[in-house]
Amino acid sequence: MRHPWGVESTPGQGAGRDGSQPPVLRRQDTRLDSYVDRYAARTHGMTASAIRALFAVANRPEVVSLAGGMPNIADLPLDVVGSSLQDLVLNRGLQAMQYGSGQGEPEIREAICEVMRLEGISAHPDDVTVTVGSQQALDLATRIFCDPGDVVLCEAPSYVGALGVFRSYQCDVAHVAMDEQGLVPEALREAVLALRAAGRKVKFVYTIPSFHNPAGVTQSLERREAILAVAEETDLLVVEDNPYGLLGFDADPIPAIRSLSDDRVVYLGTFSKTFAPGFRIGWVLAPHAVREKLVLAQESATLCPPTFSQFAITAYLAQHDWQGQIKVFAEMYRERRDAMLAGLADNMPAGVTWTVPAGGFYVWVTLPPGFDAQAMLPRAVTARVAYVPGTAFYADGFGSRHLRLSYCFPTPERILEGTRRLGDVLAREADLMSTFGTSVSGPRTPELSTHLAPGTNQA
Repeated sequence: MRHPWGVESTPGQGAGRDGSQPPVLRRQDTRLDSYVDRYAARTHGMTASAIRALFAVANRPEVVSLAGGMPNIADLPLDVVGSSLQDLVLNRGLQAMQYGSGQGEPEIREAICEVMRLEGISAHPDDVTVTVGSQQALDLATRIFCDPGDVVLCEAPSYVGALGVFRSYQCDVAHVAMDEQGLVPEALREAVLALRAAGRKVKFVYTIPSFHNPAGVTQSLERREAILAVAEETDLLVVEDNPYGLLGFDADPIPAIRSLSDDRVVYLGTFSKTFAPGFRIGWVLAPHAVREKLVLAQESATLCPPTFSQFAITAYLAQHDWQGQIKVFAEMYRERRDAMLAGLADNMPAGVTWTVPAGGFYVWVTLPPGFDAQAMLPRAVTARVAYVPGTAFYADGFGSRHLRLSYCFPTPERILEGTRRLGDVLAREADLMSTFGTSVSGPRTPELSTHLAPGTNQA
């Protein structure tokens, strides 16, 4: 066994009779990761997701987790899905369990075009690339467009998984301001012009226009048109991420940005929210030339997306009323959204504000001055409630006064209890701050806070 102390001679002191020097002990530290000097530079940008880090605690049964955005598939007709899978194995098993196309199977690409038609998108199956969830779609798009040091524009706040992808490819993220209708077009224009004037290369703007994660807001059709106009004016690519677009509570889906432009927008979609996340099937709709690069990137990453999952989803779409099932999901999420809003109205201290989502999974909460959601989290978990601190959704250190609450998975009763526990935590924090002379008073208005986006900040 190697001793942690090395032996070394020090000349000129305490020589022995034979002239030798006495041994001197010097510490030789060891590393937990002996490969640290071998990793590529891009690995330095890889960090653990704040949401995954919460899972071990948030999944304890005594904790009400308002943190993770796990879809609730309890209302999925498992008998229908099971029968469909049995038929698939018996009748097409040899094909479904074999390698497939790197672009994705033709049948599912045709079905995807029908799904996108609900949001006004007219597309050809040849321009669809199937991916392992929309997370891989975002990874592949970033991989083919971005070099280290390139700038990606993102809403402030933005999806934590997207920020992780951009960091892993050594991109710099510049946040662009949002308001109650999402990304602000004029702020986008100013950011592009300022960055280019500084000699920076802006590759694309990443946006979640419908039921934003984490902010819960939705871009109106007029806002989408204005954002696209800025993109046209500044020759900017738009990457539109739309996992929640069909899960609206009060109206038909707003036409996607991609429905307004065939060559300016790369569109990302997924079946994780409208069917089931375990099949891990998403897609990219891109201009033809971009699609060629995406297929090459897909083949080098996975050879082909999961063939069995593609056949399974294709069978489900063909044999089941999938549009009716999406409405069932939306009504279930509406009930949970209503419970969340009621719980916040009943339990939040004065000065706390929040967004009112018209669909999707999330509410974005803004705390009064002096609160720190990240520092408060351990005390919240001790009180048996979990959330995601707002700092997870910024690349530039902002977000300490914000937190994201998810209502998609817990029952309405658990949501109400979770907001009660969170209200108690905030009340205790307010008492502590009052004791030390920090004012937290302010109006309570359940609307998008003016502090949602601090402006354009470059990481």
